[in-house]
Amino acid sequence: MDPTTDNAAPTGDPAAARAALEALRAEIAKAVVGQDPAVTGLVVALLCRGHVLLEGVPGVAKTLLVRSLAAALELDTKRVQFTPDLMPSDVTGSLVYDARTAEFSFQPGPVFTHLLLADEINRTPPKTQSSLLEAMEERQVTVDGTPRALPDPFLVAATQNPVEYEGTYPLPEAQLDRFLLKLTIPLPSRQDEIDVLTRHAQGFDPRDLRAAGVRPVATADDLEAARTAVAATTVSPEITAYVVDICRATRESPSLTLGVSPRGATALLATARAWAWLTGRDYVIPDDVKALALPTLRHRIQLRPEAEMEGVTADSVITAVLSHVPVPR
Repeated sequence: MDPTTDNAAPTGDPAAARAALEALRAEIAKAVVGQDPAVTGLVVALLCRGHVLLEGVPGVAKTLLVRSLAAALELDTKRVQFTPDLMPSDVTGSLVYDARTAEFSFQPGPVFTHLLLADEINRTPPKTQSSLLEAMEERQVTVDGTPRALPDPFLVAATQNPVEYEGTYPLPEAQLDRFLLKLTIPLPSRQDEIDVLTRHAQGFDPRDLRAAGVRPVATADDLEAARTAVAATTVSPEITAYVVDICRATRESPSLTLGVSPRGATALLATARAWAWLTGRDYVIPDDVKALALPTLRHRIQLRPEAEMEGVTADSVITAVLSHVPVPR
């Protein structure tokens, strides 16, 4: 038996699966300093079979975060650097002629993995961006009329730079809505940055996670057991109505031209459910909804230009809505 997986949770045991997923934070912290909210967001996305948009300036360990998560979950991961000349087939794969057999065979692209890091997704034209839509929504890619299923679990973690827009192609609203969460990766605090430099001075190599001590603490079986438990988490009619009221309130906000869609309401309910289960409850409370409202909804609304000029942000609008919508008792 592999000694790195001796402590993996038994298949089908929700309590052990929760403990294994909670252990991810400590394991990933061996390589990534001070990004607990992002780690939690990625785990929530995996539980909900969703995808994540990571926004942060270069050099805040977005790639390392995804690689560390894959190593701690014993999942396959691949990275694609999105550039203006990237073609859809570079992502999904293509038919390749085999001279020995005189036939065309399918050569899978990097999308055939568990965790796909789509780096700087807004640097590639819409045609290539759209190549991910079928993969994200249908969990398959169609090449030459033949659909091909993707592995399970499958998560797209796409990154974009929030400050450099020259030569970029902003994601259309339809594609933004396909992302379950938008997580902002902040610059580290002073102490966290000191810790990062201290690790590097002591020989830490971000390209060698095994040497950093990152080991598998959970498996795909644990994840499946957790998903089953999340699906059984109770949602009262009052909580359902609360989620709907929050989303409808965004559609009436004078600061917005576009409010949260019904798909966004469904996403908020799903993420609140996953968060409730991760925190040890089998039922959802209003605080669960509030905790996931910002990352679940911030990319699903569109500000009016005049509101942006006045300094209004998506987060401030959602925070105001949460403060005004009556909370169920």
